[in-house]
Amino acid sequence: MNKWEGVTEFVSVVEQGSFTKAAKQMGTSIAHISRQISSLENRLDAILLYRTTRRVSLTELGEIYYQRCRPLLEALGEAEDAVSDLQDTAKGRLRITTPVAFGELKIVPLINDLLKTYPKLDLDINLTNRQLDLVTEGIDLAIRVGHLDSSSLKAKKLGKRDLITCASPAYITSYGEPHSLSELDHHSCLLGTLDHWRYRENGLPKSIKVKGRMRCNNGPALVKAALDGFGIVQLPDYYLNDHLKVGTLKPLLIPFSPESEGIWAVYPPSRHLSPKIRMVIDFMAQKIKGY
Repeated sequence: MNKWEGVTEFVSVVEQGSFTKAAKQMGTSIAHISRQISSLENRLDAILLYRTTRRVSLTELGEIYYQRCRPLLEALGEAEDAVSDLQDTAKGRLRITTPVAFGELKIVPLINDLLKTYPKLDLDINLTNRQLDLVTEGIDLAIRVGHLDSSSLKAKKLGKRDLITCASPAYITSYGEPHSLSELDHHSCLLGTLDHWRYRENGLPKSIKVKGRMRCNNGPALVKAALDGFGIVQLPDYYLNDHLKVGTLKPLLIPFSPESEGIWAVYPPSRHLSPKIRMVIDFMAQKIKGY
């Protein structure tokens, strides 16, 4: 008798919240998940889950069994990771989530290089601006930008990004260059999702309300408007660096630039960081530092 049979499926259903999500996570069918858990319940002679058409919940015995099984599965995963560690390779499936814009511009272009470097690695990339729960969603690694909320998750800093205020030479020729934050009130600003831009004055953070003729929640669209001379824009540096290098955009208000924000690799807590996550983090850190 295989005493592990049904345990992985049971834990997955509990953490995913449904048979459907568990089947998707494990790459199998709902029927297989259901059979395995029914077999487990029969073997234990206990009901572990309440099943309705809308939700799945733990019985009292199910809660006790889950709390005992979760550490055992973690220990098994760590044992397998330790063997992989000795082989010094990244392999298997890795689920990554990243913010949409940063992911499209900086993370997705790394994926081909990552797959070439680690041919035994399979990647599942989820671009979303929602801050997903890594444990319940079954995600191995999240790339996050900015301030990290306090949590039990672990994090490693990959690099930094800067917010840059800039405009095209044509705009500056026509409307002048602001040299103080108060002068922004007399300029046309290209707005994203926020009405306030961030700066630093006399060593302290300062938020400035701005206004303008155009608002858009798409960074490349705001860059295009700035290049065409329609106003001043404030965006993360990865949107602007290429244009700043060739002079098609000029940085403004440099003495008031806000503090840099961190780019972070965030992953669930574990006593043993798996080699595939460690290697991917190291790979991304090396690449992102060169931005």
